[in-house]
Amino acid sequence: MRQPIYYVNGKFVRANRAALPIDDLGILRGYGVFDVLRTYDGVPFRLRDHVERLENSARQIDLEIPWSTEELEDLGRETLARNDYANATVRYIVTGGPSSNFMTPEGKPSLMIMVTPIPPIDENLYKKGCKVTTTYMVRERPTVKSIGYIGAIMAVEQAQRAGALEALYKNERNEVTEGTRTNFFVIKDDKLITPAHEVLEGVTRRVTLELAPPHFTVLPRPIHYCELRYVDEAFITSTTKELIPVVQIDDMVIGDGRPGPKVAQLHQRFREYVHQQTSLANPPIK
Repeated sequence: MRQPIYYVNGKFVRANRAALPIDDLGILRGYGVFDVLRTYDGVPFRLRDHVERLENSARQIDLEIPWSTEELEDLGRETLARNDYANATVRYIVTGGPSSNFMTPEGKPSLMIMVTPIPPIDENLYKKGCKVTTTYMVRERPTVKSIGYIGAIMAVEQAQRAGALEALYKNERNEVTEGTRTNFFVIKDDKLITPAHEVLEGVTRRVTLELAPPHFTVLPRPIHYCELRYVDEAFITSTTKELIPVVQIDDMVIGDGRPGPKVAQLHQRFREYVHQQTSLANPPIK
């Protein structure tokens, strides 16, 4: 299988030859941020939103990004063009760069852009829904998409051992905030409820909130663990898997244990929006 082509600090290289200096602060200290978007039929989905979120993450940890928004977008498109995947993820990573004292940034951040193909989505995931678990986690800077993922990796491994797809975080107030790689929503009557604080503002989350009215009243507020028994439906959102119905949280069954019609309705609207955006970017030849 042919290796994908990545962008690494000014050069385009095969994935198996991509490398960073061993004294890079991303390796030494986990000092860095990233963002991931996807393409549909070769078209990047909400590229500007993802690049701006990358820049916002970097600002919150005082990580210099010397490239403009437009330069980052152009580099992402160029990396995509050097690969031939219709449906792919585009992962931007910015680290603190090499450090002679192994601690202090020296104004030479590293930039990597990785393009990898997305396997076809298993539609049974939407027909049957998924189980998720919850884990208590004290999180530092949850609004930063940091490369430091120790807690998330451990939580996902625990979730997988319990037969779950994802792990949701709970805070000290016993509120469910978001998943390790997803945002979290519940539906009660015609109210769409999602946490607004201590969460990373996902782009799929943003689009879902844009598409919800007038069918749903959007309520950004905390979701307490104890109220999950009484919601009608629940779902998680992610860049690669879109909207996934949640039918079980820990030992709690959501609704009747099957994906509900309102999540399906929202997901259909999301896919129609994606199709519209893809069609606008690739108009038919007349």
